[in-house]
Amino acid sequence: MHWIWCLFIGLLMQLPLNSHAQEGSRLQISLLTCTPGDELYSTFGHSAIRVIDSNSVTDLVYNYGTFNFDDEGFYLKFVQGKLLYYVSVENFSNFKYDYQSENRGITEQVLQLSAEEKSRIRIFLNDNLKPENKFYKYDFFFDNCTTRLRDIIKKQHDSSFCKRSVMPAHSRFRQAIHEYLDKNDKDWSKLGIDILLGLPCDGLMTPEQEQFLPDNLMKSLDSSNQQHLYVASEKQLYTVIPTPADTNIFNPFTVFSLFLLFVVLLDFFSRKQTGFTLAKGILTGLDGLIFFLTGTLGIILIFMWLGTDHSMCKNNFNLLWAFPPHFIMAFFVNSKKAWVKKYFGFNSALLILLLISWFFLPQQLNPGLIPFVLLLLYRSARIARA
Repeated sequence: MHWIWCLFIGLLMQLPLNSHAQEGSRLQISLLTCTPGDELYSTFGHSAIRVIDSNSVTDLVYNYGTFNFDDEGFYLKFVQGKLLYYVSVENFSNFKYDYQSENRGITEQVLQLSAEEKSRIRIFLNDNLKPENKFYKYDFFFDNCTTRLRDIIKKQHDSSFCKRSVMPAHSRFRQAIHEYLDKNDKDWSKLGIDILLGLPCDGLMTPEQEQFLPDNLMKSLDSSNQQHLYVASEKQLYTVIPTPADTNIFNPFTVFSLFLLFVVLLDFFSRKQTGFTLAKGILTGLDGLIFFLTGTLGIILIFMWLGTDHSMCKNNFNLLWAFPPHFIMAFFVNSKKAWVKKYFGFNSALLILLLISWFFLPQQLNPGLIPFVLLLLYRSARIARA
């Protein structure tokens, strides 16, 4: 009788395993990688996970890149780095239609998983859909719609693909995002991002950290060796239709260079006349506006460094030219007091040192800013000598 009980208990223990195996055998799980879009938020592409159940005839896409514009305090939370994203689910046909309408390509990689692994992944995804589990604090570099999927595959299957680099040796976070911004001719967006992101963005990436970008996760699974097969099959679900590229000649370097030339000419003509001429008045107003806005930007950078959860905004070398005290000194650009002249003389010396060391700093500064920094130097020197 004892052996009968042991056999009975053993059969009971096998039931959950058999159930998982039966459920998993009718599942197909794929990684979907979408190409970049025209808007800034879609510049770096997107990842989602597709689950097909042949038994219940369902074809669902789980998307960890969802957020709610109507969330109370949306913009403040976004700026502070406290915005909550969540996982959502939709029919694959709707998902595909949305990306086709934006002319964004979709690549599907059917994952090489055991029946039990597929079952566990679907259980995990459905558990994440529960209100108490669905939300997470989004971080573009370390916790986003792609890294969430990487962690699922890593936890439920195998993590060796996280050790395989798909970018050139010694690649940095800033270089990785520049590649996409340059490819999509987003010079002004690149300028803004380079101003906001500080020294941590110039840190070296580990192979696993490279996978914050959808394309890199896709390549990591593709480039796996024969001992660890991750992709059973791969196909293009939608191919991008080529469109004429727009060439924008009004990039930051050109615009700031023209503005610098305008101010130099304005200063030249103001010195050719006597008295408080129109040119002098315009120049004084411009000086005040330039230093006021530059100081305001410096205050914003301090806030992004100390007052938000954005780890990449810390230790920002752009504060060397976007000097927060300019916010106050903008109201004294026409003053003849000695301390004002000393302030702008000090600022001139600081900017000269900055320009000399521009390409040797540990943080990569945007070269489009060089004409603007030259403008700040020129006006600071003129005010100090006035």
